Amino acid sequence: MGSSNYPKPELVDLNGVYPINRLQALDVKSATTRQRTDELIALAKRGLPQMHRHGAFAHTVRATYSSNGPGVRREGDSLRYTSNVALGLGYVDEDIQRQVLGGSTAADLALVAAARAEVSIDMGAVALAAWTLAEVAGRYAAPLFQRLSTMLSSEAPVETVTCSWTLIAALAARQLADTGELATQAANRLMEEQGASGLFPHMLPASANGRLRAHVGCFADQVYSIQGLSRLHALRNDRAALAAADACAAAICAVQGPEGQWWWHYDIRDGSVVEGYPVYSVHQHAMGPMALLDLREAGGTDHLEAVIKGLQWLDRHPEVTSPLVSEQESVIWRKAGRREPRKAVRMIAAVTTALKPGLHLPGLDTIFPPNQVDRECRPYELGWLLYAWLCGGAVDRMRR
Repeated sequence: MGSSNYPKPELVDLNGVYPINRLQALDVKSATTRQRTDELIALAKRGLPQMHRHGAFAHTVRATYSSNGPGVRREGDSLRYTSNVALGLGYVDEDIQRQVLGGSTAADLALVAAARAEVSIDMGAVALAAWTLAEVAGRYAAPLFQRLSTMLSSEAPVETVTCSWTLIAALAARQLADTGELATQAANRLMEEQGASGLFPHMLPASANGRLRAHVGCFADQVYSIQGLSRLHALRNDRAALAAADACAAAICAVQGPEGQWWWHYDIRDGSVVEGYPVYSVHQHAMGPMALLDLREAGGTDHLEAVIKGLQWLDRHPEVTSPLVSEQESVIWRKAGRREPRKAVRMIAAVTTALKPGLHLPGLDTIFPPNQVDRECRPYELGWLLYAWLCGGAVDRMRR
């Protein structure tokens, strides 16, 4: 991985049609969007070092203002985000990896994250660390996979995102150990709970999320499910998995906002939007593209136009007037959201739509306008940005 900034363009998807180099494919559709994406990738490489310390990445950096001008302040520590960044950095030149990590490589970082994950109670972090170690370092994290297998073999509820990451981890490690049964378990758990709309709930089973929220799935639940099931099809020719991924992608694209917004919460029963805000920048520049491009490369429906529209929102957002991309601080501000107390609109929308799909109280957008910029940036957002655009051909490499 680190031999070049971009995957080699001669790789093609399962249909033999699309160039795996995602930036090249983007260039064909919109040269200006390709140029902007190149700029965002460069920003991510500049912005990540300020989030790193002693082999770990912060939970977030927040805007600060002083007599010396604007800056950012690092806060906390995140095992999940450390793995996210390692995945992204695994696809850039090794010299850039060492610049970001103070002399270490992405593989070194993946090893550190895997060791920390062995004692973590966060199963999402365990799954993400196992995936990262397999894909970036070519190593099998036996203790982590054992814990994931135990988790899925039980009848305990599991977060959809954790289940999706477990599926992807099992696929990434398929040539390092026998992870086939784990991949099948994870895929089955996902597809058994897929809603009639094609969307996935927040928990598996959906009822574990409570009576008033069982019908709700967030954007992350959709994108990682699309990604995992697309990769399953690419590696096993699993048509049911591809159909499930295609249905989910079609559902989120059908309700994409007029300016390319990827909305936050969905009703898995009919595909309608439960609550649109906040609109997260990472959904626009990384997570949406990552899932939809994996689907495209696996032989599923091409949603490149929706990807481009989502990217363009970063600069054309109608909700807020101030920029979301800050070249000076080398960050992309986290989201455009409402001025509201304690996510009030989300709670109200969950209750009303539980009573009837599509039922919303009038006037909430006026009372709680979505005109606020959250001036923080989390490391995973920049890590996923690198991964989304530079990992094309990852499944092809797993197959070899």
